[in-house]
Order: sequence, then structure tokens, then C-alpha cells
Amino acid sequence: MLTAGSAKATVVRPQLVTLGLTPAAIFLIVTINPGAENDAAVCALCPDIANLQRAVGFRDLSGNLSCVVGFGSEAWDQLFGAPRPAELHPFREIRAGSRHAPSTPGDLLFHIRAQRMDLCFELASLIRTRLADAVTAVDEVHGFAYFDQRDLLGFVDGTENPTGQEAEASVYVGDEDSPFIGGSYVIVQKYLHDLAGWNALSTQTQEGFIGRTKLSDVELDDAVKPSYAHNALNKIVADGQEIKILRANMAFGQTGQGESGTYYIGYARSPRTIEQMLDNMFVGVPPGNYDRLLDFSRTLTGTLFFVPSATFLENVTPDGGVPPSAPSIVSDAAQSDKSMRDGSLGIGSLKGEPQNE
Repeated sequence: MLTAGSAKATVVRPQLVTLGLTPAAIFLIVTINPGAENDAAVCALCPDIANLQRAVGFRDLSGNLSCVVGFGSEAWDQLFGAPRPAELHPFREIRAGSRHAPSTPGDLLFHIRAQRMDLCFELASLIRTRLADAVTAVDEVHGFAYFDQRDLLGFVDGTENPTGQEAEASVYVGDEDSPFIGGSYVIVQKYLHDLAGWNALSTQTQEGFIGRTKLSDVELDDAVKPSYAHNALNKIVADGQEIKILRANMAFGQTGQGESGTYYIGYARSPRTIEQMLDNMFVGVPPGNYDRLLDFSRTLTGTLFFVPSATFLENVTPDGGVPPSAPSIVSDAAQSDKSMRDGSLGIGSLKGEPQNE
């Protein structure tokens, strides 16, 4: 439990950020069209997300349907005003030589996951219908699991993801920003891969770029791992301890257009961790010692969102109002994930429970 230090703490349920990887996902990013009526439509949807998720998910309880909702920096100010999450800001563009991580528009992120794509598609359709002309879709990617959790480059993706309590500690905001305890930050990017160029490399060269063996997914020994290896540059250490994030990356592609790649989505307690990883990749450590994957991958998008707690969403009013923040505790996210597996969909699982003393 993360506590905010009150004898009359209220229960806060986080959104299901730590839910495990699924075979299907939809990443929908929209911008809010000008007008107070459009802001009101978005706010009115917030407490109903859980109801829509339950209505679709009930058709197949084994489908583990979930939807995480995030808000961009400008959208937060526009919809909710102060207070605002302490580290929420627009995605920071990176340029280093020919390498470019652009910052692209995005007011709302809907990260929809399930065991079946039809469940994802139905929920995305209902959300889009509810929002109607209030928003404009600026990006939509349908992701899929590729064989044994590999990306299209042929390597297992997400091996180092934290689990259990370590995952909760890595992604959920705690007492450092108590009004938003139980929230999370998420950065998304869309990478297109030059698969022809990548596949022309030897397996040994590919393994050096990634930092792991391709077939067995074993991390290379530090004695032989290049300093520019992807996993070396993505390892962030502070005060002797590695700072973890949670990745939920998915493969995507359209063979008819010859485009395919990886949709990167990383959740973290602080966006600074992911931002440092991206600086390491694009600029290099030291500068110039960059991630060689970027010689074969082009970044099309980049957006930062804040994911408030499910409790926050439930209490949003059509005018964007939310109750004053109170000292709170974060409910055990593992319990929320368990409720997804046992069929309750995690909706209202802790409502009405006694407050912790």
C-alpha cells in the first residue's frame, strides 16, 4: 500500500496500467475540438468509461477487456485546471543528427487491450460514437501479438518488465504528488522499421544492437555487450538502484502499404525515466554513442499523457469539476488485475469498502 499519511484515508483505485500483455490492442489518440460543449462531452464520458468497458467485456469475461485513459498537458488544463499533475508537460522533441523523435498532437489516449480484437474494436467504436464531433482522431493503431511476444525485428519485447509490487511501485504516483496518488505517466511513440535492411544484418550483429540473444532471449554478458546496445542505453540507475518502467509495446503493420513497426507505450511513475531513456537512445551516452536500432527505425509520433486514477475518472462532472483531493491510499493493483481475471472487470470492486485506519 502507498499511503498519504491520514487516519481518514479514502480508497483510490488506479486504472489497470499493470495488466499483463494481451494478443490485441487499439491505441486511439484524439484531439478535442474547440468549444465548451466539446469539453463537456469529454468530461461526461470520463465516469462512463467503466460502464462501457463492462458492457462490452461482459460478452466474454475471459477476454480481459480493459481501457486506460490518459490526458495530454493542454487538455488537462482545458478540462480540469488546477491542481495539475506535477510532471505533466508536452512531449519533448529530440533532434540529434539525422535522428528525430517528434512531438505530435494528442489530448486523449485510449489504450484498449483484450484477448480478442473484436472486443477492442467494439469498445473503441462506442467511445468514438459517444465523443462524436467533440474530438478529431489524429492516430489509431491496431496492435497484435507477434509469435512468442516478439517484435517484428524478431526479438522478445518486454522481458525486463517489472511484475507484482515492483510494477506498482514503478508506475503509480505516490506521496510525492499526493493529489494524484495512483496515477501514472505514459509516453507513446510509433516506430516504422526498415525490415529489409534489418534482416540483411547477421544475427550476431542484431544481437549486439539489442543486447540479448535472438533465439533464447538471454542478456549478453557486459564483457561482450556493446555500449550502444538498446538494453544498455535503456538501463537507468539512480543511487545504485535500477529505475524500471512498464512497457506494453505491440507490433503493427499494413502489408499493402509496406509499413510495419512497433507501437511503443511506456508507463512510469515519473516521465523523467522514459525521457532519459529516449535521450540516451537518440543523443547517445556519451553523445554520438546512440542506439543503433534507430538506423533501422523511424519515429513518426511522440506524446506524453497523464493517467489519473479510476476513482478520479468516476468523479469527473460534465463541467470538468472533481471533488477536492483528500488524503488517500492506493488499493492493491494486483487485486484489480485479479478482478479482471475472475470476471468482475474491476469495476467498483472497492466501492463501499471501509476506509483504512
